[in-house]
Amino acid sequence: MTEPETPALDESTLPEPLDDVVEAMRDKKAEALTLLDLRESGAFTDYFLICSGRSTRQVKAITDGILETLKILDRRPAHIEGQTTADWVLIDCFDFIVHVFTPETRSFYALERLWGNSREVDV
Repeated sequence: MTEPETPALDESTLPEPLDDVVEAMRDKKAEALTLLDLRESGAFTDYFLICSGRSTRQVKAITDGILETLKILDRRPAHIEGQTTADWVLIDCFDFIVHVFTPETRSFYALERLWGNSREVDV
């Protein structure tokens, strides 16, 4: 029996509220936005949305923009980590997880490399 293929994604077909979160990131000048489609990997979530801010101050601003967008959409995150140090903020939104890094921390942890078997979606 053949498994159904996971539908392809692009920026025009992102599930809600991913498209709104991407827009919030862009509004705060987030850099190197990457969406990893983890649906076929058996991971604990469907997507990782990853971006960088140039400083901890910008990481905080990006995080605040994302949280404000989620509040407007009435989507409360399951968990938030890293807001105090702001070199890596993780926002667990159940079916997707947002990672906001400083460039140095992103390079060190290299999530894109760790999840290299997942599909990268243009955003």
